[in-house]
Amino acid sequence: MDLVVVSNRVARAKANEPMTGGLAAALLPIVEKSGAIWVGSSGKVSSTLNKDSFIEVEPLGKGALALMDLPAAHYGGYYEGFANSALWPAVHSRPDLIRVSQGDYQSYREVNAFVARALMRFHKLTTTFWVQDYHFLPLGAELRKLDVTNPLGFFLHTPWPARMVIAGVPHHRELVEAMLSYDLIGFQTEEDCENFARYLKMDFGLEVNDGVVMSRAGITRVAAFPIGIDVESFAAMAQRAVTNPSVSRLRKSLGGERLAIGVDRVDYSKGLVNRISAFDRLFEMEPSLKRSVSLLQIATPSRGSIEAYGHLQDELAKQVTDVNGRHGEVDWTPIRYISKGYSQAVLGGFYRTAQVGVVTPLQDGMNLVAKEYVAAQNPADPGVLVLSKFAGAANELETALLVNPHDIDGMARTIAMALTMPVPERRMRWEKMMTKLRAGTIHRWFADFVEALEEAHAATRPPDLTASAARSLRTASGAFLH
Repeated sequence: MDLVVVSNRVARAKANEPMTGGLAAALLPIVEKSGAIWVGSSGKVSSTLNKDSFIEVEPLGKGALALMDLPAAHYGGYYEGFANSALWPAVHSRPDLIRVSQGDYQSYREVNAFVARALMRFHKLTTTFWVQDYHFLPLGAELRKLDVTNPLGFFLHTPWPARMVIAGVPHHRELVEAMLSYDLIGFQTEEDCENFARYLKMDFGLEVNDGVVMSRAGITRVAAFPIGIDVESFAAMAQRAVTNPSVSRLRKSLGGERLAIGVDRVDYSKGLVNRISAFDRLFEMEPSLKRSVSLLQIATPSRGSIEAYGHLQDELAKQVTDVNGRHGEVDWTPIRYISKGYSQAVLGGFYRTAQVGVVTPLQDGMNLVAKEYVAAQNPADPGVLVLSKFAGAANELETALLVNPHDIDGMARTIAMALTMPVPERRMRWEKMMTKLRAGTIHRWFADFVEALEEAHAATRPPDLTASAARSLRTASGAFLH
């Protein structure tokens, strides 16, 4: 098997560079160790492109990165438009924030078709294609149009929402029909699988039986594959990071003060406004905690050209100023708000320094920061994870302190509980979470998905679905589309 992994964003293994996102951080170790080719955007666009427009192929451990420019005429409509102003708010259950035009959708489809043509450079009889995330929902269908009969897998890193939410996306039926060109569709949680199955039932009359759905495109398996991290590697890195200059400066600045930490992109799905409000309420409810604890919130700016993100950045800046002005002292800042990214190594040291990890998204597919925080802890004196029950990670990290991020007072009380939790209870909770993390590493996720994809393709995908066979299949499985 020759594995080709496709995502919009890629990462390089450079120790001192900030990571570009959870997906990139997750895929990096498996590409390095598996020998896969990781194809993604170079971050550049060009007006003179063809299917061979890769600007460079470079080694990445045992694997390789293949970076390509994307078409300038369609990139804005594809990325800032349809992907992040229609699909992203929808999959995070914010249909009120959908802002999209017909031109954006056309650009989204054009970029997917362009990437499919570019991927033919790697097409061999033994190639398996594994497509990542919402940027490329129809990429499998575009590859099938090019007569690719190889195994095609898709994994969605975000949630899949309720049917009425995804129905707010223009052309949602066309997109879901296109998704059924994949042999295997993977989601983070069983709830995501159930939401997808309900959509197929309500809109197309298709049943998902034992994780299998029959459509005119063939037979597709649907399953949950909760993504993990490289637990032991991250733990060792966090332990080494205590001597990093940035980590040393942080520890010195605390002067005995306790620390809570949040690490997020600035995004409305992350619950940052509610989190800051919870710390504001904490200092009102427990004034004795003033001067004894602060929140380090690392908030990397993201998608600032999209209106909703620009408004959120302004709102957060004002909120942090207000909270610090209300509670702060000349020698104590309640909210340490940092608008830049850090490398994984430095973040590991920050996590290990913090007594409380605060991961409180309003909606999240998994949230690997929660898992990284746990892995980074000192086993003798571990910190406490405060985790939103609406993050996929909550299904596994059951001994975290689970919160409803819409309940500001409840979050404040839970943070106070975390700060006063005795060492034996902290160890017990941490050890149970580490057991879960070690059982579900990124390498286990990778192996499980690839094995399931090969089995799904071998067992269920018709090698050549003729028009007559498609009609018969559609009749057998219920009216599909058109």
